[in-house]
Amino acid sequence: MMLSFFDQFSSPFFMGIPLMALALVLPWTLFPAPSSRWLNNRLATLQGWFVSSFARQLLMPVNQPGHKWALILTSLMVFLLGLNLLGLLPYTFTPTTQLSINLGFAVPLWLATVLIGFRYQPNFSLAHLLPEGTPLLLIPVLIIIETISLMIRPLALGVRLTANLTAGHLLIQLISTGMFVLLPLQPTVAILTGVLLLMLSMLEVAVAVIQAYVFILLLSLYLQENV
Repeated sequence: MMLSFFDQFSSPFFMGIPLMALALVLPWTLFPAPSSRWLNNRLATLQGWFVSSFARQLLMPVNQPGHKWALILTSLMVFLLGLNLLGLLPYTFTPTTQLSINLGFAVPLWLATVLIGFRYQPNFSLAHLLPEGTPLLLIPVLIIIETISLMIRPLALGVRLTANLTAGHLLIQLISTGMFVLLPLQPTVAILTGVLLLMLSMLEVAVAVIQAYVFILLLSLYLQENV
């Protein structure tokens, strides 16, 4: 029984063919593509309003050189949002519950922000490793601590997204299993459990949106430190 709870997080296969690439590509097919018409339909208009509002809100505290990242950050936000929300549907697979996938998103973008900082303002970037006014004896220790805290950032990004989505999916499966077990034995308790499951599902929708936003927000903050 315990193994079956975690089977939902294993990579899907069909006739020996891995379907991870299909799970990653599918969300892009659901978003409306821009057309050459003067007036778009309601869905495309809503999507354009959301993307422009999100990009403006996200890049407001970022300096002007960092605005070049608007396209990649907004695209990643929409992509993560689609993956997280589609994973809440029955009989679907959520790629963002895999730590390797999330680290594949986090590590290159974090490394790019660090390299940008060392290229354009190396003195300022190195100054983050040693706070001003540090006693002489503490300098080696603080440099090691600050370096570790810098290197652990992409791991924290990936683990945060993976842990929150995995915990939510496990709770939904546990409560739904309990509801079906209690249904023939105690219908009243099963109905109350179903109400709890509905509330938890609504909470997971909010978690899916918030975690995608937090992932991009932290990347923008790392970018702000280096531009």
